Amino acid sequence: MFVRAGGGSGAGEAVGVVDVGARATSEEGAGSRRLPRVRGFAEWPGNGAAKQEGKALRDRVPRSTHALLDLDPGRPDALAAVEESNRGRIPELTPIRVGRMAATPFAFLRGSAGLMAHDLARTPMTRVLAQICGDAHAANFGLYGDARGGLVIDLNDFDETLLGPWEWDLKRLAASLVLAGREAGASEDTCRKAAHDAVGAYRRTMRLLAKLPVLDAWNAIADEELVSHTDAHDLLGTLERVAEKARSNTSGRFAAKSTEPTEDGGRRFVAAPPVLSRTPDEEAAAVAASLEEYVATLSEDRLPLLARHAVHDVAFRVVGTGSVGTRSYVVLLLDHRGEPLVLQVKEARASALLPHLATAGFDTPKVEHEGRRVVLGQKRMQVVSDILLGWTTVEGRPFQVRQFRNRKGSVDPAALSPGQLDDYGRMTGALLARAHTHSADPRVIAGYCGKNEELDEAMATFAVSYADRTEADHADLVTAVRAGRIAAETGV
Repeated sequence: MFVRAGGGSGAGEAVGVVDVGARATSEEGAGSRRLPRVRGFAEWPGNGAAKQEGKALRDRVPRSTHALLDLDPGRPDALAAVEESNRGRIPELTPIRVGRMAATPFAFLRGSAGLMAHDLARTPMTRVLAQICGDAHAANFGLYGDARGGLVIDLNDFDETLLGPWEWDLKRLAASLVLAGREAGASEDTCRKAAHDAVGAYRRTMRLLAKLPVLDAWNAIADEELVSHTDAHDLLGTLERVAEKARSNTSGRFAAKSTEPTEDGGRRFVAAPPVLSRTPDEEAAAVAASLEEYVATLSEDRLPLLARHAVHDVAFRVVGTGSVGTRSYVVLLLDHRGEPLVLQVKEARASALLPHLATAGFDTPKVEHEGRRVVLGQKRMQVVSDILLGWTTVEGRPFQVRQFRNRKGSVDPAALSPGQLDDYGRMTGALLARAHTHSADPRVIAGYCGKNEELDEAMATFAVSYADRTEADHADLVTAVRAGRIAAETGV
């Protein structure tokens, strides 16, 4: 039922392997030629079993039950959850992370994927699995550049990605929209409607993709059609402004601001603490040397591109909200004309969702390399991915590697007007549905979700309840910071 990429490079090794002993025969008649059963491919003729399987799930997990939020009595409090998520991070940077999470309830949600997974593991689930983002909140969608210089809008953060329940992503998105709307000053009805319509867009998009030829569904929702598909016309102006800014958000612009010329005609990074800092020679050498392993994870057609660049410098750069405190480097490459290409080498920790999958009764996969997990998860969910996406190991720690400032742009959902928030919810709901269909059969999920708004209503109710819970968690963290129980650095 579910499509899984295999090991190695990520292409499914089973595809193209013929059953042992099978023999092709040729018969006259109007029927299809009898050929051997090929593992990795579907059987013919197809039927409506997948959709009916989805519908049947409603008996076991009624759609209305997705409104439930039954918190575990042993649930960790906000302080304990933050301290646990800080484990293994660079100690001197964790106060920055705490300060960012303490800024607003929405910021707290962004940094607490593990805590929400703890709660989601105790909610109703169909047990239909997909490659999920694991952190599909409203700020983790955005624009980025494709290989031809165009802009794509899609999910853009995959640190927590794994094979998991599709409902977890959708509920996290819905709850984040409520929190973003409250931060923007929208009415409670507006916030709930944004969550409701995000789920509705997910449901309708899933139904649309289930009806399309598979190849069309796989490459569905062209960028220029997305606004019309989700009726998100109020977002047009905002998206145009974000796109304009994204086009200039490049390696060249970052290098121009963050590097200086050297005596030998090259360039090096200039420290801008605490966000950008110079690295000791030994550490920089280890990062640079790791690029040899990284190159081996790329498709061979990418190698001439990197071979025409030389490695010039390495710096440490603080990133994100949830990622603060992890090891993250920028590597400056220059071509023969001195034009820059900057790579980000970012530590890949185990997904915060992994232990909660076991709690929910799912098998937990053995992960060969956390950077590989992130990269393959991203490629499975996006229609178009960074052509230089790969992974490596630095001093025994796994890292993912990608282009830095690859014409990236993002919409701040907490700064949208009430009308835009609802449009943004529908757009992100549609994008999430498309991403899930690369690994889960859309016919099954569409069969479960159905035509009416029962699921939309239920998940909107959950989203409001979880937003209330997050606000309480945030207040507890702020109280702990003020009492000196945990250090926080603000304004960074």
